Amino acid sequence: MTANSPASKSNYTASDIEVLEGLEAVRRRPSMYIGGVDSRGLHHLLWEIVDNSVDEYLAREADRISVTLHKDGCSLTVTDNGRGIPVDIHPKTKRPALELILTTLHSGGKFSNKNYARSGGLHGVGSSVVNALSGELVATIHRDGYEWVQRYKLGKPTTPVKQVRPFRGRGTSIFFRPDDSIFRRVHFDTAIIRQHLEDISYIHGGLAITFVDEAKRETTEFSHPDGIAAYLGKLCTEQQKKPVVEPLFAVTREEDAARIEVVLRWTEATEEEIRSYVNGIRTHAGGTHEAGLRGAIVKAVKNYMEVHNINPKGVTITAEDIREGLVGILSVFLSDPMFQGQTKERLNNPEMTSQVDGLVRPALENWLNGNPTIADAIIGRIVLSARARMASRDAASEVRRKTPSSRKLSLPGKLIDCRSNKPEESELFIVEGQSAGGTTAVGRDSRTQAVLPLRGKILNTESLGTHKVLENQELKDLVETLGTGIGANFDIRSLRYHRVILLMDADSDGNHITTLILAFFFRHMRELIRNGHLFLAQPPLYRIAVGKQIHYALNDAHKEEILAALPANRKPDAISRFKGLGEMPAEYLSETTLHPARRTLLRVDIEMQLEADKTFQQLLGKDPAQRYEIIMNEANLAEELDV
Repeated sequence: MTANSPASKSNYTASDIEVLEGLEAVRRRPSMYIGGVDSRGLHHLLWEIVDNSVDEYLAREADRISVTLHKDGCSLTVTDNGRGIPVDIHPKTKRPALELILTTLHSGGKFSNKNYARSGGLHGVGSSVVNALSGELVATIHRDGYEWVQRYKLGKPTTPVKQVRPFRGRGTSIFFRPDDSIFRRVHFDTAIIRQHLEDISYIHGGLAITFVDEAKRETTEFSHPDGIAAYLGKLCTEQQKKPVVEPLFAVTREEDAARIEVVLRWTEATEEEIRSYVNGIRTHAGGTHEAGLRGAIVKAVKNYMEVHNINPKGVTITAEDIREGLVGILSVFLSDPMFQGQTKERLNNPEMTSQVDGLVRPALENWLNGNPTIADAIIGRIVLSARARMASRDAASEVRRKTPSSRKLSLPGKLIDCRSNKPEESELFIVEGQSAGGTTAVGRDSRTQAVLPLRGKILNTESLGTHKVLENQELKDLVETLGTGIGANFDIRSLRYHRVILLMDADSDGNHITTLILAFFFRHMRELIRNGHLFLAQPPLYRIAVGKQIHYALNDAHKEEILAALPANRKPDAISRFKGLGEMPAEYLSETTLHPARRTLLRVDIEMQLEADKTFQQLLGKDPAQRYEIIMNEANLAEELDV
């Protein structure tokens, strides 16, 4: 039968039209109002009631909220010390205001600014939706010197509003038990509730929230006067996101009926995280306010780089590079927010994009200009992100990641490994050549010290992608030895040796090789440096014998200092200059450079990332003019050439 046939038309008549009265529409289509009947929708009922209490705080009528999860795990009570829902008779409907609010969609006191300048409940459906989807709800109101109570079942009152007893305080208490015929499973998750309440306490810095878990007999207090600045610190700590710099960027503006608060911090993490709120409600799907913040951050950073003529050679900075590792919190308070849907997960106010941009962009740019050291670290981190992105774009899985348990498998044949399988006590010496490797192997502690000899000067990786780097056997051996992988495959947790030590000859060739290896780690495995695993050994260049005393000098200047400190009538018996580690007796190398109690190690760190990036470009990049410039500028510091 076709849709246009007479028979099909006659089947659809006025009698088929349903009119859903009261809260029946909510019970028929709950997902339209709470997003679903799963755990998320179940907890959304609680958020609706809590949001009403928060609105009393925003109206400056309450400062405390209590949430109690009862022993059964499927019923809750939310109490605040606000004004209390009105219980008097509504002039138009001739019904108590409390009953009207809890049984009628689009009823409430938040459609104008008369009682609530800012609020999260705007549609007048939150409390009535919770009532409609509850098998039982009890509203207890304290106001006008009395306690008032009304009971409901499935959204309908089972008792009138009763004046129970005299009461001196004020506030609203809502007990509700969700209807188990609506929800797939009625069981509230204490971890979800606790996290949500704590988030709210950060967003509303002056609000105190108590969570009582009757089953566990636990009471938790949440109060954070420092607000979203403390919240940002908590997020970074919990997620183990190491800050690029400790100071955070913060800006606040309040004018007319709008308030905007922002805190930002760049971290070493690889993902961007911005949490946004509107009138204390988390906007999981973002919206116009988030768009304004993201755009403002990118504009401010690019303006700073342009003003200071920061143009890293061979790198194109994208918005994603700028925001990589960024952790931010954006909280706005509006008198008339336009949310997408009842669940309020996205803000649609078009004016908020320009308002947030207009606040954050100039403030962030001024902050960077006023804190050049902080700006250098942040811009350096951004440049490194861009380089890593460009390198990982071409990276392949040439090197398989290995766990510490497989450290003896498929390792380079020239590696002289240690016996220990514990990365935390193991260290790897990277040395120049087989001769130096042999000396180091003899002088080492074979239980905890491994040796990897490299053949001469390694490949200059300054301008190379990951796939090109791994075509070089020496570097491929190095990556396989460390076990972390490289580029997109890098995993610091698989590092086999927690101390990676560069041990090169104390001459110009050794310095050159050290620079090449440092550039490799800086460009392709910089997490090794950031996590404090890379070190420089300090082998001596001279051995000075004065009677029974032996002195070791790191360089010519150090030698002269030792000689100058000798008594006037005492001359050295012998001064030996080591031509290289391969010609140094193993006992001398062990005594001065290998033994943990007697050696000196320099830990490699990145204090100024942008400056480090620029230096490696000048020293090892493709532009010879930059090298010529640095040579000419530093020529006066060279006392003699080591040839």
